[in-house]
Amino acid sequence: MANGTPVYRAHFGSEQLEHLRPFFLLTNKPVLAVVNLGEDAAGDDAPFTKPVADELGGAAEVLGVSVKLEAEAAQFGRGRQGGAARGPGPGEGALPRVAQAAYRLLGRRTFLTTGDKESRAWTFRAGAKAPECAGVIHSDLQRGFIRAEVVHWDELLTLGSWAAARDVGKLRVEGKEYEVVDGDVLEIRFNV
Repeated sequence: MANGTPVYRAHFGSEQLEHLRPFFLLTNKPVLAVVNLGEDAAGDDAPFTKPVADELGGAAEVLGVSVKLEAEAAQFGRGRQGGAARGPGPGEGALPRVAQAAYRLLGRRTFLTTGDKESRAWTFRAGAKAPECAGVIHSDLQRGFIRAEVVHWDELLTLGSWAAARDVGKLRVEGKEYEVVDGDVLEIRFNV
């Protein structure tokens, strides 16, 4: 824009943004701002992150981390970090929080598959339908997709098995139009 407003803050409609897509404008990309907090602010980052979020027009994700606390925790080593790396959030260090925020901003999600010997995580594009997710595993699965049996990972973990999930009605059968949700566990039925 002529006045220097980045595209992500210009409040364009989806049609306007689609016209800009071929230009690969840097200011049309998702924005993640990381605010370095002092040690005393690590527990309550809102007074520091809210002004940054407001300045960015609410169009960016803003995280507060204490780089000093992270550096001290890194010196202790993995096993002895204790609470030193914990800033805002449920006991996570800064690196996992920043990585998860970037993953979400880039529109990436994760679904899982599980069997007798292994479980596996697969990355997919947010909003993808079940056949497209099946194609992440193998193109034959997408081509011959029939249906997917679906349960969310936390429900499966609580119940302990596919059979238990089926018995209590937590296992759903979804078709080709099902939009896979982050954290779904899929068992894909196909015929090639």
